[in-house]
Amino acid sequence: MEELQYCEILGTKINVTNMERTLDYLKSHLDGLRGDYICVSNVHTTVMAYENDNYRRIQNGGAMALPDGAPLSVYSRKKGFLDAERVTGPDLMVELLKASKREGYRHFFYGATQQTLDAMRKTLEKDYPEALVAGMYAPPFRPLSPEEDAAAVSLMNEAKPDFIWVGLGAPKQEQWMYAHKGKLCGVSIGVGAGFDYLAGDIKRAPKIMQKLCLEWLYRLLQDPKRLWKRYVTTNIKFIKYIRKEAKSGK
Repeated sequence: MEELQYCEILGTKINVTNMERTLDYLKSHLDGLRGDYICVSNVHTTVMAYENDNYRRIQNGGAMALPDGAPLSVYSRKKGFLDAERVTGPDLMVELLKASKREGYRHFFYGATQQTLDAMRKTLEKDYPEALVAGMYAPPFRPLSPEEDAAAVSLMNEAKPDFIWVGLGAPKQEQWMYAHKGKLCGVSIGVGAGFDYLAGDIKRAPKIMQKLCLEWLYRLLQDPKRLWKRYVTTNIKFIKYIRKEAKSGK
């Protein structure tokens, strides 16, 4: 499989790419990617990886680590990767759903709640009627027993998906994908709140806020009680750690 270009940010190898190149890569390397996983990385996951060696191994252990967070692609461009662009998980999911008819892609959705999956299925039927949904599964909000996990893996493999979308939130979804590397017939992609966007539970930020790297602020305003510590604290840490590495000459 061809070597992908990346920019190392706080120890995490973030791919230098854009949406078009990512879609082309997935199409031409799909068979080789089966059983592997793709992280959709942002400031939050990058800071967590910087602070936790095991999580950093997980972030760097997959087939790709896509720059979901705008600051990551901005940083890459400052480091000389002028063609680095943002590739968000929700946008990638939509583009691959659109390509289902043309490419014959099959999709499995693992995560969230049954209510969210039901709402998402309605959106898929309405907005992406030709998307090939191989299956959906909402795991319980507790660790699965070995028997339950084996049953879930069998369910997914019997559905023969090309893409397994994992919506468990970070770091749980990356840990799950790492633990199941080599066990699944499709490529797993962690998309965080992507299921909630499709279900209509959460609204995406306006395009202008996305371009200005303010999507985190839009989400924070929607759910300040739950997200304030994550966004405010990790954004401050990210800047601090970047400055620290700059001073050390890394």
